[in-house]
Amino acid sequence: MRAILLVIAAAAVLLGISTLYTVQQGQTALLFRFGEIVESNIKPGLHFKMPIVNNVRSFDARLQTLDAAPERYLTSEKKNLIVDSFVKWRIADAKRFYTTMNGDIRLANMRLAQIIKDGLRAEFGSRTVQEVISQDRNLIVKDIRKKTAEAVSSFGIDLVDVQIKRVDLPQNVSDSVYRRMEAERNRVAKDLRSQGSEAAEKIRADADRQRTIILADAYRDAETIRGEGDAKAADIYAKAYSKDDEFYAFYQSLNAYQQAFKDKSDVMVVDPKSDFFKYFNQQKK
Repeated sequence: MRAILLVIAAAAVLLGISTLYTVQQGQTALLFRFGEIVESNIKPGLHFKMPIVNNVRSFDARLQTLDAAPERYLTSEKKNLIVDSFVKWRIADAKRFYTTMNGDIRLANMRLAQIIKDGLRAEFGSRTVQEVISQDRNLIVKDIRKKTAEAVSSFGIDLVDVQIKRVDLPQNVSDSVYRRMEAERNRVAKDLRSQGSEAAEKIRADADRQRTIILADAYRDAETIRGEGDAKAADIYAKAYSKDDEFYAFYQSLNAYQQAFKDKSDVMVVDPKSDFFKYFNQQKK
């Protein structure tokens, strides 16, 4: 009897456990009855179901990231651009997501990646390279986001964000652009150096001209001052000479002697009775 009770209790426990199911935080769930969806978008928590009759399938309701490899797109002028983008999305309607994507996130990423590629191809195909570079990239992203959100809404997907990480030219085109940029910068640098050399020559010529003028003015002023000094000295000498002729002659002879006999080795062949030795030959009285 006890064994039967234990079996009945165990069966009751198993039956009770089988009537309960849990939806984890960050998940959403569908409740099926014999394969037919009877309840969708079940919130996290503890729920009840009919054993055998009902079964549950859970899906990840958290934010998903689709970061595809960079793709090559043609612009309106048939130029290639390498575009790297990513997409943020989440399951908005679990029932639609299950019926359209069989609840497979990998399949949803594949379909979403193709839609994004088509949107990017259309947007870049209607613009030139200059427009892509110069225009606000948010305008392109806004158009793609709007069109993609409409396309994926039927999949039970909520498109949260679409962003373009970078837009590059192909390597061979980039090298060509860099070479043209380098040549242009070299040309500008050469022009600037030429203008600098021309300005330097003008400055140097102006400095030489000003130097010549300054030296000429200084020489003129010096000669004027020297002439005035000589005239003043001559006037002083003349006045001094007029006051005492004999003393002036004596003074001039002393200066001449001093200049003539600077060195002991100097030799002068002059008649001792000449006027030069006038004051040497005078006897003291």
